[in-house]
Amino acid sequence: MKKGREIKLFITEDGSHSLEIPTLNETYHSSHGAIQESNHVFIKNGQEYWVEQNQSNRLSIFEVGFGTGLNALLTMQKSEQLSLKIDYTSLELYPLTSELTNQLNYAEQTGFDKKAFQKLHSCHWNEPIVISSYFNLHKIKGSFQDISMNSKFDIIYYDAFAPSKQPEMWTYKLMEKCFAMLNPNGLFVTYSARGQLKRDLKQAGFKVESLPGPPGKFEMVRAVKET
Repeated sequence: MKKGREIKLFITEDGSHSLEIPTLNETYHSSHGAIQESNHVFIKNGQEYWVEQNQSNRLSIFEVGFGTGLNALLTMQKSEQLSLKIDYTSLELYPLTSELTNQLNYAEQTGFDKKAFQKLHSCHWNEPIVISSYFNLHKIKGSFQDISMNSKFDIIYYDAFAPSKQPEMWTYKLMEKCFAMLNPNGLFVTYSARGQLKRDLKQAGFKVESLPGPPGKFEMVRAVKET
């Protein structure tokens, strides 16, 4: 969390928590349902889709925007259900305080182990950590513009704040960077369906799909780095 930035907890329509930054008039998730949105965009159309398309019991994921840790929790939960080993790297410039993350009700809402969720937040930054037998986590504190990754990934969860609130995170240059970071047949998934984003992804080399969005949103985007 950026110093001096007020953050408020609220309950979304599916009963799960999200956070609001009043000064930006922005929320971390859809008010229609935080868990609903993350499951639809990143799990169903990202993780599960990749598993359906590839014969492998291991995949690597890069997330832009660790935030509340919800995407990581749902990915870990699905990895255990599918006996799928995940190497999960997540980037966050402004980590949340434990005072906030300890209040989040995601473990209770999903039926997952609360200690495992807390471990996602309490484990050290900038070093790989084994969270479970199926889930390795590497949290990186920094900006996407500044980092340089040697690894390649199978999926990118792009979960930055909306283009209208954080336009510097949605530039063509960063879409090129995403393309370079993916393995062949890798996926880029995001909740945004902005026209300029689709054009930039196509120009960067992706095959772009407009998919039905989660409740309250008409569309989302999945882009494939085709071989």
